[in-house]
Amino acid sequence: MSYVDEVIAKVKEKNASEPEFLQTVEEVLTSIRPLVDANEEKYRKLALLERIVEPERQIKFRVPWVDDNGQVQVNIGYRVQFNSAIGPYKGGLRFHPSVYIGIIKFLGFEQIFKNSLTGLPIGGGKGGSDFDPNGKSDMEIMRFCQSFITELFRHIGPDTDVPAGDIGVGGREIGFMMGQYKRIRDCYDGTLTGKGTENGGLAGRAEATGYGVVFYAREMLKHFGEELAGKKVVLSGFGNVTWGTALKLTELGAKVITISGPDGYILDEDGISGDKIDYLLELRGSGKNICSPYAEKYPNAKFFPGEKPWGVKADLYIPCATQNEIRIEDAKKMVENGTKFLCEAANMPTTNEAIEYLKENNVVIGPSKAANAGGVACSCIEMSQNAGHTVFTADDVYAQLENIMVNIFNQSIAACKKYNLGDDLIAGANIAGFERVANAMLLQGIEGIV
Repeated sequence: MSYVDEVIAKVKEKNASEPEFLQTVEEVLTSIRPLVDANEEKYRKLALLERIVEPERQIKFRVPWVDDNGQVQVNIGYRVQFNSAIGPYKGGLRFHPSVYIGIIKFLGFEQIFKNSLTGLPIGGGKGGSDFDPNGKSDMEIMRFCQSFITELFRHIGPDTDVPAGDIGVGGREIGFMMGQYKRIRDCYDGTLTGKGTENGGLAGRAEATGYGVVFYAREMLKHFGEELAGKKVVLSGFGNVTWGTALKLTELGAKVITISGPDGYILDEDGISGDKIDYLLELRGSGKNICSPYAEKYPNAKFFPGEKPWGVKADLYIPCATQNEIRIEDAKKMVENGTKFLCEAANMPTTNEAIEYLKENNVVIGPSKAANAGGVACSCIEMSQNAGHTVFTADDVYAQLENIMVNIFNQSIAACKKYNLGDDLIAGANIAGFERVANAMLLQGIEGIV
């Protein structure tokens, strides 16, 4: 059995109750096989793969808080500090009922290689809670966030671990946590990123992930002799990532025709642009987590309850919602529709089975850990802004972001060429991200040996 297969088998045995984590480990390790095979003796002797699939630290804690009726509620908080070989742990906090340790480990593992691809000095981590902010008052959310950070503060810091936002955690939640962190620490060190601009945050951060996805998609299409202008694009979700993606796609001449939510999807053949894109912020801000009101506000649009948008014919599909939203049956619809391109804006939005089917049918996939790295890249820029006690303009941020995303695509293509991977951008990105982390780990020696 090869070294890769041995480690995958060990991970499956040890983490059998964490399917999302198993999925990402298998996807990454399988795709970096050419690099591992070329260095097997060295990697095996130093147990490199075993070390990289095991978090450096896992933190689990209770989060008691008081609701508006005076009743004490208790949630669970997590922070997985996965790998600090190239910099302090960096990754978002997710507040959602689905959160458990397997979700956090999957996201943290992906974050290692995503952060590596940016070329910036940030390691991989992730955290969150099973707390659901939907339907909660601002005061309830504030009390929860204060309780959450009252425990987490002891494990984070500007040179140790710098959390940001994710699903359920935006500028409001980050602001509440930053306020409590600052009071406890008695200093302002910018440890949390994704703050509002009035609170030390970065101009352009809200749209950064979406803009970065489009910059990556533009380079991907360009590589295959095509351009975004004139393309019909299907998006899922209706949050910040979808909003930023729609903004930049429209600016570059593409036509966005769908959004989606847990309640179904919207088809707007007239195109989602202008004030329609602005309305996405209103939808998200309502706290109801549904997209159906869009069809009430714009009568030409159609709402399809309980369905996903992957059966809609388009030139480019960009999933922006959550993990595993594209399954094998969705992949078959895309192939039937004759699409050539899928660019992942959400984290691991496509199942491994669906990925294989799409690749077998010559659909080019821009992988999430490359395509959606713009958000964490800008979080690192926010860290620099806070550390330097300066302020970057939105134009400064956009210019840095575009350069980073172009470099990520170029790294992936270079790895494809080096290891004869054809146009497998997933393998190219995984190898490029892994190699930088692996080399840093080798240079730093083995933990615990004195």
